[in-house]
Amino acid sequence: MDFLKTIRKKLDGIRKPEQNETFSSIALQGGVFFAVGVLLGVFAKWLDTLGINDGVWWQHILGMIDLGNILSLFPIWLLIAIAIAVYAKSPLNAAMRVFLFFAGMCVAYHISSILIAGFNPMGYMMIWYGFTILSPLLAAVCWYGKGASVPSLVIDTFILWNMMSCCFAIGFWYFDGRSVIDVIIFIGAAAILYVSPKNTAISLAGALAMALFFRLPIG
Repeated sequence: MDFLKTIRKKLDGIRKPEQNETFSSIALQGGVFFAVGVLLGVFAKWLDTLGINDGVWWQHILGMIDLGNILSLFPIWLLIAIAIAVYAKSPLNAAMRVFLFFAGMCVAYHISSILIAGFNPMGYMMIWYGFTILSPLLAAVCWYGKGASVPSLVIDTFILWNMMSCCFAIGFWYFDGRSVIDVIIFIGAAAILYVSPKNTAISLAGALAMALFFRLPIG
């Protein structure tokens, strides 16, 4: 017990959870995020199968913003997961919310693919199911990134490194956004994780250094 109390105290030193949560509010949040995940999963699959008709005003708008391709990008889902996690009141709440969101999204997308599109993308979905299984642990760690401590800074650096690797084409002599949307997504992630100008500058510099290091030729 003393060991667990010590661990809890150290974690609270990174970022302290809020204590005003009730079981009913946690259950309600879980249901809401699962439902949102289901709706987005169905919506994303529907967009995949939608033939854009520029003569229909709302379809023309969807085509202009290219929403179907945006929702097919991994970084946008990673951005949503970061937002869900860091704005939770505790790491356990973050883990629950992110897991239920991705569980709802994956199951709804998978079933919609079978019922709407008429095919079963099992291989592709197994990747997402694997990510969903890991998502509670990743969300709990991500939650601590919103703190003002050194461990939070390290967590932010790793998160932004992953986002940077997804959103930019990076080499030792070049650095270019894959698309305008990717750049906006990355900026959104940095804004969500923002604690102070100093912390953001350090985490961005660290993320860039890591991105460049892992692009160096070996051997």
